[in-house]
Order: sequence, then C-alpha cells, then structure tokens
Amino acid sequence: MANIKSAIKRARITEDENLRNRMDKSALKTSLRRFNESVEAGDKEVAEKAYVSAVKTVDQSAAKGVLHKNAANHKKAQLAKKYAELNN
Repeated sequence: MANIKSAIKRARITEDENLRNRMDKSALKTSLRRFNESVEAGDKEVAEKAYVSAVKTVDQSAAKGVLHKNAANHKKAQLAKKYAELNN
C-alpha cells in the first residue's frame, strides 16, 4: 500500500474508474447479447429496438473511452450488417 497521500488518492480514484469501466463494459456486452438473441429468434420488432439500444450503448462506450472509436465503428458496422440481413 502506498504511503504518500497523493498516491493513496490516486489508487482510490483508479479503483473507482476501474469499477465504472467494468460496469460500462458489462452493459455493452448485455446490449449486444440481447440484439444477437433477438436476431437469432427472428423477431424483427424486438431486433429493431435492440439494434437501436446496442448502437447507442456502443456510442456511449466510445465517448467514455471504454471502447476505442474505431472499434466502436467496427462493432456498429457488424450490427448494421446483421440487422440488414434480418430484414431481407
């Protein structure tokens, strides 16, 4: 454990940031899983709502720095491709 006051504070802040990032990643994975499940089920209405939610979650993760912006764009392109295949 750190002895210096600023190092103790930094460690505490890092723990808080780590927890926040884990929560965001978990929400992202859940959103993507729900979209994939709705596509596999073939339910277009649920898939549309899940698609919008998943894209929003990906954008929010990229804005917070949890996900790199290029990774976010790649993920959104994959989602759009899957959604388009469902509608055709």
